[in-house]
Amino acid sequence: MLEIKKAKYISGFTLWLSFDDGTEGNVDLAESLWGPVFEPLKDIDKFQQVSLSESLHTITWPNDADFAPEFLKDKLIEQSSAPIPNKAQK
Repeated sequence: MLEIKKAKYISGFTLWLSFDDGTEGNVDLAESLWGPVFEPLKDIDKFQQVSLSESLHTITWPNDADFAPEFLKDKLIEQSSAPIPNKAQK
């Protein structure tokens, strides 16, 4: 079972996560905050209240919202392999 070992708020809707398999990096969850349980987290003050649940082995919020570690790892991989846009050269 995949577990999140460390989590840290970075900025906006981005978190730094470390998984028990050695994977780590930033995950932007802005586009994943939809549905009744995640809607309140669009308030940045509420999003920043993220914590690590040792019993669930993932990140959670005071309103009981959480994401499966597998979903978060898939997002991390997807976002880290996304092409970086080229900056226009002058």
